[in-house]
Amino acid sequence: MLLMGLVIFGFMWLQKPSEAELAERQRQLDSIAAVEKAQQQRDITAGDVDTLSTGEMAHLQSVLENMPAGNAAINNEGVMLSLVDGKVSGTVTVGDTTVQWDEVVASTSSNPAVHNLAVQAVQRALDVYAKNGSFAGSLTGTEELITLENDSLKVELNTKGGIIARATLKGYKTYKSPQLVLFDKGDNDYSFTLSNNTQRFETKNFYFTPKRLNDSTVLMNIELEGGAQWGLKYTLVPGSYMVRMEMVQQGMSRIIPANINLVDLDWHQKISRHEFGKQFEERNSGIYYKFAGKGGDVKYTSESGDDEEEIKDKLKWISAKNQFFSTVLITDSVMSTANMKSNDTKNTADYEGYVKDVNIHTLIPYSNEKPVPASFYFYLGPNRYSTLSSYDKYSPKEDLKLTHLIPLGWKLFRWINTGVIIPVFNWLGKFMTNYGLIILVLTILIKLVLSPLTYKSYISQAKMRILSPDIAALNEKYPNQEDAMKKQQKMMELYRQAGANPMGGCLPMLLQMPILIAMFTFFPSCIELRGQAFLWAKDLSAPDKIWEWGGNIPFISSTFGNHISLFCLLMTVTNIIYTYITTKSQPSSNSMPGMKWMMYLMPLMFLVFFNNYSSGLSYYYFISLLITILQTYSCRLFITEDKVRATMAANASKPKKKSKWMARLEEAQKQQQAMQRQQAKGGNAKRRR
Repeated sequence: MLLMGLVIFGFMWLQKPSEAELAERQRQLDSIAAVEKAQQQRDITAGDVDTLSTGEMAHLQSVLENMPAGNAAINNEGVMLSLVDGKVSGTVTVGDTTVQWDEVVASTSSNPAVHNLAVQAVQRALDVYAKNGSFAGSLTGTEELITLENDSLKVELNTKGGIIARATLKGYKTYKSPQLVLFDKGDNDYSFTLSNNTQRFETKNFYFTPKRLNDSTVLMNIELEGGAQWGLKYTLVPGSYMVRMEMVQQGMSRIIPANINLVDLDWHQKISRHEFGKQFEERNSGIYYKFAGKGGDVKYTSESGDDEEEIKDKLKWISAKNQFFSTVLITDSVMSTANMKSNDTKNTADYEGYVKDVNIHTLIPYSNEKPVPASFYFYLGPNRYSTLSSYDKYSPKEDLKLTHLIPLGWKLFRWINTGVIIPVFNWLGKFMTNYGLIILVLTILIKLVLSPLTYKSYISQAKMRILSPDIAALNEKYPNQEDAMKKQQKMMELYRQAGANPMGGCLPMLLQMPILIAMFTFFPSCIELRGQAFLWAKDLSAPDKIWEWGGNIPFISSTFGNHISLFCLLMTVTNIIYTYITTKSQPSSNSMPGMKWMMYLMPLMFLVFFNNYSSGLSYYYFISLLITILQTYSCRLFITEDKVRATMAANASKPKKKSKWMARLEEAQKQQQAMQRQQAKGGNAKRRR
């Protein structure tokens, strides 16, 4: 195979054309293309001149006459026509050539090719206006931004499409800007699609007329034929991150038939990057949504890559969620079915500065007779637990569960966070402003609460260490497999007499695990840590990088990143020290020699995993491990082995009442021994035969 490949490669190399041959071939291709282009131009020039039909001219006149005052103009793909003194005038631009209207409708032309293209452009424009029917008059207009503002939020409404084009959150900043723009113009687009039996009207194509009703309310309105109106009314709720959006209409029964009871809603947003820790922000951004009803759950699309969800059930709200900020669309009624797509943008050059690109399509209940057929709230704000929980009042019939935008873990861990950790954290925030110190005090409080479990764990480990010579003696006395049950009985008797429990060292640690896991979910989601500096860490919600490099480490770069975080490194070193102290205090065992090295490998795995997490989390684990080491030495100082031996001797001298569980265990062991003896007799009988 190798020889054949070399022969083929050598033949191709010898047969390749020279530079002169390549140049000649290209010259021939260019000549052929020039001849074909000239032939096409001669065919066009020799062709007849196109003209607009009588029906098309009448339709054009009718379209311009029925446009609302101030909007009597057509502007579509280079076609700019208006009605002046009852006559059509304007221009049509084709490529770099501008043709006057009188030339377009003339029956002759000095340049038939350009003339025919201009006529075709007018025909396409008429087709667009015909498809938009009563809304055609709003296809042209002036694009401008209208501002609504309160102490927390500034929104800018665009007359093109009647949408919220830009939202700025006050009091927040990004890793590179002194102000936080949740989304900018062109990054957040949504459109309602109304329809009759033959036409579909997409509101993103229309220019709305703004009308400021008061300081906090603006009506984006479209005037239609016959006095009908359709619009979107926006009200910025004072002192909040909520924007009320109402679909308002009048006389729409002339345009939309009664059998149309649904309106399409298409929403597209490019979720902007705001945080210093880009990789972690990407892993915590996507689409969140809540099913309608009191017991409706909150679900989300995959945050680690591209994902698509098709929902058949009714929804209450849908959100384009960032790590610390969200845009949430909450309907007063329901959204009937939805199709949602979330695309990762990290490998897309056109999406620099964005973490996700989301597209949502859903259906909204509609009636052509209601003055307000649909109404919504836009939440444009931070993922702060206290803020989100305060907005449940906007839905008295069901819990909005907006706090589920904050990923606080499964039910048990979420309950620990919402019922204990967050209230204590917020309470400490009333007395201290430095969040590094708040984390320190919070860690001390948690360790104090868990200290009884730590004490029991240490006592249990000390008892097992003292019993290790007796356990080794039993292993030597009963080395055979058939004596396993008898050895187990002796060990259980030894544990019972000494008041020891082989699981006593593990159970207290297992009881502490829910709190450790709860803290693991709390710190990366805690917006209070965002932008807060402590010691060398500039932002406790991001990695505290002390060294960065350009390349990527194979296999682990997506998790580890291309930097070293100092708090994570300190946590790892402290973890190794704690592992060393723990292994020295435990009885040695030759049955599992690899377990010792596995215990030292775990801290290194944590280094890889936590290096890209928030420095606040690594700082918490670092402090927690230091306190655990201090507790271990304190226990050794105040609880000597002599005291433990004395306690064990006292327990051994007391009469022991056999528990029901122990009695059942011994009965089961006796039955198993009897079965083993019976099997052994059967085997001996077979051998004698």
